[in-house]
Amino acid sequence: MPGFRLTLISTLVFVALIVVLPLFGLFLKTTTLTFPQFIAAVTSPRALLSYRLTFLSSFAAASLNAVFGLLVAWVLVRYEFPGRSLVDALVDLPFALPTAIAGLTLTALYTKDGLFGKPLAALGIQVAFTPLGIVVALTFIGLPFVVRAVQPILESIEPEIEEAAMGLGASRFQTFRYIIFPTVLPALLTGFTLAFARAIGEYGSIVFISGNMPMKTEITPLLIVTSLEQYDYAGATALAVVMLTVSFALLLLVNLLQRKLARVTGNAVA
Repeated sequence: MPGFRLTLISTLVFVALIVVLPLFGLFLKTTTLTFPQFIAAVTSPRALLSYRLTFLSSFAAASLNAVFGLLVAWVLVRYEFPGRSLVDALVDLPFALPTAIAGLTLTALYTKDGLFGKPLAALGIQVAFTPLGIVVALTFIGLPFVVRAVQPILESIEPEIEEAAMGLGASRFQTFRYIIFPTVLPALLTGFTLAFARAIGEYGSIVFISGNMPMKTEITPLLIVTSLEQYDYAGATALAVVMLTVSFALLLLVNLLQRKLARVTGNAVA
């Protein structure tokens, strides 16, 4: 292919400068710690609780986005209604909105005196400055990933396929379960993966609504920033290495599952 060598070299150089070198520097900085110091830094009670909160909140938010993102994409593709273009544009708002502004807005809305927080507080539900608030913020910033991953797949499904299924006696639920859902499942899993990865590394929208209370509402990115503010650079990079390793393993697992589902779906269609 003409230009293959030049484009390959350019790609490798770009990836090395943008991805490989920063990651190499991260691992290199961690070597300033002895192994016992590294273990102590990444297994402290504060660190372990931050891991737990980070991954559970990210998984919960990504799961909510998988369900409601599919629903939003379905409505945008299958129905015509007034304001549809506006709703479609609003889906991308978390992409354009600075995360710090999103965090401030969500905090104002969900405090005990906020527009949404006040009626919820009357029901005994507190959102701001709790793990629930973290899930709300992570759901907000992750929704577009699922919607934009699923939407093109729904648009590509030919109506004749559904009509044929219904003509053979399939109900609407059976058509969705056996035809539509298997088709969109790889894309839905992609959106879930992107939303999950985005949530794991989120900081700006969390710092306000979480309250950043150690051992309670402190996620790992906040703990890393706190360590940096205390000039504990080696400890911060040690936490970052753990997050990077676990995140990469989870993303690799999900990607392998996604490829397997894509092959199974392709074979079924063939």
